[in-house]
Amino acid sequence: MRFSHNIGALDLGVSFEFFPPKTEKMEEALWAAITRLAPLGPRFVSVTYGAGGSTRERTHATVARIVRETNLKPAAHLTCVGASRAEIDDVVRGYYDAGVRHIVALRGDPAGGLGTRYQPHPDGYASTPDLIAGIKAIGDFEISVSAYPEQHPESPDVATDIAILKRKVEAGATRAISQFFFDNDKFERYVDRVRAAGIDVPIVPGIVPVVNFEQSASFAKKAGTSVPAWLAHRFEGLENDPATRQLVAAAVCAEQVMDLIDRGFRNFHFYTMNRADLVYAICHMMGLRAKTEPAVAVPA
Repeated sequence: MRFSHNIGALDLGVSFEFFPPKTEKMEEALWAAITRLAPLGPRFVSVTYGAGGSTRERTHATVARIVRETNLKPAAHLTCVGASRAEIDDVVRGYYDAGVRHIVALRGDPAGGLGTRYQPHPDGYASTPDLIAGIKAIGDFEISVSAYPEQHPESPDVATDIAILKRKVEAGATRAISQFFFDNDKFERYVDRVRAAGIDVPIVPGIVPVVNFEQSASFAKKAGTSVPAWLAHRFEGLENDPATRQLVAAAVCAEQVMDLIDRGFRNFHFYTMNRADLVYAICHMMGLRAKTEPAVAVPA
């Protein structure tokens, strides 16, 4: 990988994605992570759903709270899983009424998680392009969608994925955020293929800091993401050394981002895993600094 040092004058943008809270205590931890990263001035922040939409209500409540209590721009995740068109349309209207103007439109993982077969709701949206069309019919939303540099696990090939991405853009998507990856060469080749297919929306690299290598490698396998041998070597022997793992994770992730900056990429979407301090350190190494005005209101 190449390494960039001349980053101070670049107009770099970041966005942050957080885990959905399953309990009240996790919700407090999530809010602490949002508060920690907010001063970096992200372009937007988002909160995911659990598998099968299992945390849907808490996710919606968190997004509404971000609108009420911060200056951040939330992107509301919305999936086709486990809900009728009428139910999803009600959620979209609720978001619009709450002041949300950006939706991350996803088909969603099957209720059984990755590796199980997806079954559309009998009265629901069958695909992401259908969902996007439904959203656009309700309001003028900015819409982000997913992209898969190394092929969606259910897809026969990357060409099929790119054709689906084109349908999403034709339906109204304005940005694509990639599945996380560790091989920058593969991501760059993917973007070249997307451009050759006539797709001109921004393709934002999705970045995940690796702290627990075994867990990350296991999830990567399910998601169809390759794990280079050099990455495994970086974490070798650190299974019982969390402090050193954290330092290595920051260095490895910063190295990947710096290399992407050298290749001309300027916007990055961090799958934070709710590890705010780690992501803050990586952003600092990118040259980002806290804004002077707080983005989160502090109660008097």
